[in-house]
Amino acid sequence: MKTKKIYQQLYFQVIIAIIAGTLLGRFYPELGEKMKPLGDGFIKLVKMIIAPVIFITLTLGIAHMTDLKKVGRIAIKAMIYFFTFSTLALIIGLIVGNILQPGHGLNIDPATLSGDVSQYQQKAHESTLTGFIMNIIPETLFSPLVGENILQVLLVAILMGIALVLTKEKSQKVTDFLQDLSTPVFKIVHMLMKLAPIGAFGAMAFTIGKYGLHSVLNLIFLVGTFYVTSALFVVLILGAVAWYNGFSIFKLMYFLKEELLLVLGTSSSESALPGIMEKLEKAGCSRAIVGLVVPTGYSFNLDGTNIYMTLASLFIAQALNIHLPIEKQIILLLVAMLSSKGAAGVTGAGFVTLAATLAVVPEIPIAGMTLILGIDKFMSECRALTNVIGNSVATVVVANWEKQLDKKQLHYCLNHPNEIEKKLEV
Repeated sequence: MKTKKIYQQLYFQVIIAIIAGTLLGRFYPELGEKMKPLGDGFIKLVKMIIAPVIFITLTLGIAHMTDLKKVGRIAIKAMIYFFTFSTLALIIGLIVGNILQPGHGLNIDPATLSGDVSQYQQKAHESTLTGFIMNIIPETLFSPLVGENILQVLLVAILMGIALVLTKEKSQKVTDFLQDLSTPVFKIVHMLMKLAPIGAFGAMAFTIGKYGLHSVLNLIFLVGTFYVTSALFVVLILGAVAWYNGFSIFKLMYFLKEELLLVLGTSSSESALPGIMEKLEKAGCSRAIVGLVVPTGYSFNLDGTNIYMTLASLFIAQALNIHLPIEKQIILLLVAMLSSKGAAGVTGAGFVTLAATLAVVPEIPIAGMTLILGIDKFMSECRALTNVIGNSVATVVVANWEKQLDKKQLHYCLNHPNEIEKKLEV
């Protein structure tokens, strides 16, 4: 198999597209804004295939299991992992926010705040625990496959997988059909990924063209603090977890470089979900683990979003000269733990969860969100990247815990990532 030249590699094409989009948005902002449909169109194309990919992967993973107790055990272990590291991310954000105090010295009068954040308040208000649970239940058995609610797809896939196990003798043809269907579905994924540079170009051109690089300069310390904190979380915390489980966080990120660059370009973690699932399965994680942990993590394991919430909350309080004693910060932490789960799956979840958190902490006026409204877009890339890396590590770790990880295959993939990439494209 011939080695591709560097300009033929998808990751290189995405990098060039991001640079080109940034330059277009910087020097021709009006034209850059008009590139928005390219980014939106690509993300819509990817969302189109997400539900079938999750349904087929998880259903087949469970159907091939002989012991249904394993499914419940995997789910419990995954949730324990998610809760532990999501909470750790919140605590780290709180510690860094107190030490560096990115909002200190701005001395903004709350009465002077203006800006429309009502849409986020409304979404936060609607994101109750009861509403969240009821929203998991679909209207019909097959409606999740034509929607975009990942949790509904998970529920239907789990039920279908269990049903196939319980009726194995009579439903083998259904399992075989889904197995055959997975080949063209993942071929569609590969075809769509060819358009990734166009999507990344459009998204970056629009972002820079509309918001401008200047809009981030006055709040560069907050953005920089968030990026550094997220990087330290990935390298030190997730890196230690990866090392303990026998693999390198850096090699894993390089193995997933195409998907991570795609997330960087589009600011959407969903754009990389199909590719992440396929690559982790190729890297030795069992199909059932990948099918359950990755999609669930997109709703419950939001490390980047959690760091953002505590940092942003403290930034607003510091900018408005509002003193938050330690007991109030603990309350903020507890509320953020719940709100980050309650708003899962909501469009613009990072800003929505922040609104939900501030709504329960009256000391910080929710209007303070206008201070970071302009730069939120510049932090969304980092949120999405951290979330995706966190979920990838979680999948490998849970697979290792369950002894459903082929370690030889994992190390081969991490040490020969370009060879695996070429095999996936065939």
